[in-house]
Amino acid sequence: MISMVKKKGITVALMVACLLLPHSLLAQEAVDDKPNGFAMAGDLVVARPIGLALTALGTAAWVVSLPFTLAAGHAGEAADQMVVGPAKATFVRCLGCRNSGYTGKDTRAKREEAKGE
Repeated sequence: MISMVKKKGITVALMVACLLLPHSLLAQEAVDDKPNGFAMAGDLVVARPIGLALTALGTAAWVVSLPFTLAAGHAGEAADQMVVGPAKATFVRCLGCRNSGYTGKDTRAKREEAKGE
């Protein structure tokens, strides 16, 4: 017989999986140039907090592994994979987009608007 604690754990895991599934399906359909509102909301509520946590965990893991990676001469590569990658995915990506990087759409739109006036 399954104990009450195990039932609650299974229920929580199932609920989390059900909540993440629609977001992953929407993210596959989202176009990087024009993400829809659902992709933006899912990104804001789910992906960004997870990215922030992964950036913090990656930073902690990188600091712990630093003596070993320095000895091997690969501290920069480790930092890129464990800290910079998650940080770019969290902070340098438009809301709802899948690809990291600064697009400059806002500044281009302001320049075009200024030229038109």
